[in-house]
Amino acid sequence: MIENILINGLIHGGVYALLAVGFSLIFGVARIVNIAHTAFYMIAAYFIYTFSTRMGLHPLFAILFSIALVTAIGMVVYQLSIKPIQEHEITVLIVTIAVAMVFQEIVLLIYGGHFRGNPSLLTGFIQILGVRVSYQHLLTLIMVFFVLLLTWWILFKTRLGIAIRATAQDREVANLMGMNVNQVAMVTMGIAVMMAAIGGVLVAPLSVVEPYMWLHPLVMVLAIVVLGGLGSIKGSLAGAFILGFTETLVVFLIPLGAFLKGAFSLMIMIVVLLIRPEGLFGVAFEEER
Repeated sequence: MIENILINGLIHGGVYALLAVGFSLIFGVARIVNIAHTAFYMIAAYFIYTFSTRMGLHPLFAILFSIALVTAIGMVVYQLSIKPIQEHEITVLIVTIAVAMVFQEIVLLIYGGHFRGNPSLLTGFIQILGVRVSYQHLLTLIMVFFVLLLTWWILFKTRLGIAIRATAQDREVANLMGMNVNQVAMVTMGIAVMMAAIGGVLVAPLSVVEPYMWLHPLVMVLAIVVLGGLGSIKGSLAGAFILGFTETLVVFLIPLGAFLKGAFSLMIMIVVLLIRPEGLFGVAFEEER
């Protein structure tokens, strides 16, 4: 059971980390609370279902097309509905809620409310620490950590990463230093949506695809970024794995744990915030005090 908890906790935490890091990036750079973030995750899952199951494309091409198409949609949504009102945070929050609901209704109209399944990209099992792990789960785990490592390299080893971090720290100073902060925000939005899309295509073969699959990850992502500290990439990573393992432990150890995992995760968040209101790696709210 310990090995099962470890493997499943790493997969859940890794997928949550993809979503939470992307959410934190766009919040840090553009101060956008993007409620539609996990809706892109849902759309990617439906796209890979459409391309691979309905159209019969090779899984690799289906994955690439899904990620590219969702990323393009995300950047169009940013340009048309978020950028014009970016300075009004409450308005942006309401608009992103509306965008997520529009995506949900479009999916319901096209696919209906039925549960859909995707075939695994890889079949077969491997023995790890005495536990049979499917190649699909192993592929998901490897891809998650590869994408997270690539994101870290972009943020800390490239000029684009310097621009993103500088804009996140102080938008006005970055603008005075000659950085095009609007372009940086646009690129960051693309990276964030791409990470959500990758999470969607990785999860699609492991679970059912349905129009409301974006809601639970949204609650978890909001809990993770608050737990880790708003805008903190390190905090998002830590929070994702803490809550990912919490969910896995609840499912494995508590009767009816599948129905209680969300409540336990939110309880962990509340307990941490009572002790440290700024989150694990957040900055203390001195100005508000």
